[in-house]
Amino acid sequence: MNNSQIAIPSILKVGKGTLKDLGTCIRTGGMDKAVIYFGNGLIDMFGGIVMDSLKKAGVTVLEYRELDTIKIEDIIELAFSIDNRAQVIAGLGGGKVIDAAKYAACLRRLPFLSVPTSASSDGFSSASASLTVNGRRTSVPACMAYGIIADTDVIKSAPEKFLYSGIGDMVSKITALYDWAFEAAHGVAVIDDFAVMIAKKAVNSFVRTPFQNIHEDLFLRELLDSLAMSGIANEIAGNSAPTSGSEHLISHALDKMLEQPQLHGVQVGIATYLMSKVQNHRFRRVDTILSDTGFWNYVSSLELKREHFERAVDLAPSVKPFRHTYLHEEKYRLLAKEVLREDPRLHLILK
Repeated sequence: MNNSQIAIPSILKVGKGTLKDLGTCIRTGGMDKAVIYFGNGLIDMFGGIVMDSLKKAGVTVLEYRELDTIKIEDIIELAFSIDNRAQVIAGLGGGKVIDAAKYAACLRRLPFLSVPTSASSDGFSSASASLTVNGRRTSVPACMAYGIIADTDVIKSAPEKFLYSGIGDMVSKITALYDWAFEAAHGVAVIDDFAVMIAKKAVNSFVRTPFQNIHEDLFLRELLDSLAMSGIANEIAGNSAPTSGSEHLISHALDKMLEQPQLHGVQVGIATYLMSKVQNHRFRRVDTILSDTGFWNYVSSLELKREHFERAVDLAPSVKPFRHTYLHEEKYRLLAKEVLREDPRLHLILK
């Protein structure tokens, strides 16, 4: 049974120029002493805007630097070196610095402001952090962000591959929700209808958004809003089942197998199409959004290998043995490998 109380962000600002509101958001929460962490190279790009915003709002910056580690030992040491006067921690950057700052804030029981500079996944809105534990990327419990500030002008400045990653991660909610229902039917999980509603509304709103190109403000706002809603769906469920199913297990398996895996959402997007065919569920919708956004054109340039995905399908159940997705049954693993070999779309992108 889930708790009757859930944590949701108190602040959500998505749109053009919202980075300039960072100082105001901190002061609105009754705080005036902040620690700010940036991803590599981002102080040069955005430090001026951030510092100007904080100065105008009367926020004192106690620490201001770039982070380049996600080793859990490093983050624990970092957390307990933070000035005791700190009232809020902000992480500005991609997934790594946001995960590191989020975990440090959770350890110190401080509010966390998530300021993503790319829309590569729903990690900026989730209550977990992907850190390196004993040499392996591992998802560890963290805390929901106090606030999310996503500037579409900033998001546009990131390499386009991060948008494709976010698109892949967002569309994956289609197969993840179907896996959750499959688990419930087998007595392994209990569905939270409210979490299903939030996750379903998020993905449906996203895939139905009209656009001419993926850099349009409307498209970016919808992508970011939907990714943020996904994090809230997980918080309601008390786990990641509403947004992470067999398609994520394939991506995690690829991460374990490959020296240089692709971006998480890129792998997940491909695996989502694969699993939608296995599930015989909304695969045309998945194919359409991945075609129209240019996702398929991008992944076609990566020279991905079919054999890696076949091995990942077999490895997937061991990534989370306590779950019961479609891939936890041998007949569906065999079907997935058949789809990998015979599907015309996958023939175009896998060598």
